[in-house]
Amino acid sequence: MLKQYTFKELSTSALTALVTRNADDTHAIQDVVQQIIADVRQDGDTALLSFASKFDKVDLEKLYLDKADIEELAMTITRDQQRALEIAFQNIHKFHSSQMRRERTVETMPGVKCWREPRPIERVGLYIPGGSAVLPSTLLMLGVPARISGCKEIVVCSPPQQSGKINGFVAYCLQLLKIDRIYLAGGAQAIAAMAFGTDTIPKVDKIFGPGNQFVTKAKSVVQSMTNVSIDMPAGPSEVLVIADETANPAYVAADLLAQAEHGPDSQAVLVCTSDTILAAVDSKLEEQLQILPRAEIAKMAIANSYAVKVDDLQEAMQFSNQYAPEHLILETDQWESLTRYISNAGSVFLGHLTPESAGDYASGTNHTLPTSGYARSYSGVSVDSFVKKITFQHINAEGLNHIGSTVEILAELEGLHAHKNAVSVRK
Repeated sequence: MLKQYTFKELSTSALTALVTRNADDTHAIQDVVQQIIADVRQDGDTALLSFASKFDKVDLEKLYLDKADIEELAMTITRDQQRALEIAFQNIHKFHSSQMRRERTVETMPGVKCWREPRPIERVGLYIPGGSAVLPSTLLMLGVPARISGCKEIVVCSPPQQSGKINGFVAYCLQLLKIDRIYLAGGAQAIAAMAFGTDTIPKVDKIFGPGNQFVTKAKSVVQSMTNVSIDMPAGPSEVLVIADETANPAYVAADLLAQAEHGPDSQAVLVCTSDTILAAVDSKLEEQLQILPRAEIAKMAIANSYAVKVDDLQEAMQFSNQYAPEHLILETDQWESLTRYISNAGSVFLGHLTPESAGDYASGTNHTLPTSGYARSYSGVSVDSFVKKITFQHINAEGLNHIGSTVEILAELEGLHAHKNAVSVRK
C-alpha cells in the first residue's frame, strides 16, 4: 500500500526530492494568498464576511462570538468530555509552567553585571484550524503558554461552522483559558486580519498556529510585509516512524493513520529495517482503514506517503535527520541508544507504548511543531515563544575602570570616535 524505496539505492538528488514536501514551485498558492491578503487589507471586515460565505459556506451576521455565546456553547458537551479537556489543560499547564525559569546575573568583569529578563509579547494571535476537523487541542496548546507567559491580550481566530458558530469543545477550552471572545475567520484571511487589523479584529504582534498550505504561506507573507512575527512555518501534519523487527505492525499502522487522517496533504513515512514488518504494516493499514470514519481522507494522505527500507537503525537515523520530521516515533526496543543521534525533529515519541496521539492531546508537550523540514531550524511552541528576552547591564566605577580602555581601543580601531568618547567622558 505504501510506495517503497531502498535507502542505499537513492541518489543524492532522489533523496532530496523524496524528503521535500509542500513545495509551491509554481507559486500558485502564493498568488492566491497574496490576493486574499490584499482584499483583507483593502476591505477589512467586508472581505472577511465575503470569504466566510465563499470558503466556509456560511453567511455571518457578525465576525465574533462573545462571552454569553461561548458559555452557551460550552454547556452543550458532556461532563466526561469536559473532564478530558480539563485533564489535558492541567497536563499542558504543568509541563509548560516548568519552562518559566529566572536566569542568573553574570558578572563578566568586576563591576560589570549583565542579565536577561523575559517580558510577555503584549498582543498575540492564535489561529485554530477548522477545515475537516476542528481542533480544540490546538487552542489549549497555544492558549496555555500564552496565559503562563502573561500576554496582555490573546486574539483567537477560527473558521465558523455552518451554524455560524464554533463547537462546544472549543468553547469549553475558551472558558478554561478565560478568553471571552473568539473571531470567526479562517484560512489565509484570518492571518491577514490579525497581521493588519480590521474594524473588528485587532492587529497583533505575533501570530501562532498550524494550518494548511494557504495558512502557512500567509504567515510567511505577512511576516515579510509587516512588523508582525510568526511562531514557525507549521503546515500540513507529518510523522516519520522508525521500526525494526521488534515493532508491532498494528501499532505502526495506527500511528501512520493517525497522521494521515488529518488531511489529504498530510504525510506518513515508515523507515524500516525489516521486510517482514513492512509487509505486515501494509496489511494492517488495509485492515484499519476499513473502520476509520475519515478513511477517504486517510487514503489520499497514504497515497502521498511512502516507506523506506534501510539495512540498520543507523541508516534509519540518517534518513530521519534528512527528512526532519514534525513527529518522530521510535518503535524499537533500542530507542534509548538512538536518541543521541536525533538532530532534526519537532517532537519525539519513544518506545512501543508512546503513541504520537498522546502528545497531540494530553501528555503535556506542545503539538504546534515545525513541518516541511523546518525542524532543522525551528523548535515547537513553548513558553519562550510568547516572550521576548531583554538584556540588562549595569557598570559601576570599578567596572568602568576595568572595561573602559578595551571599549575605547575597539571603538577607535573601527573609526567610531563618538563611541570612544562616550566612555572617555565618564573616565
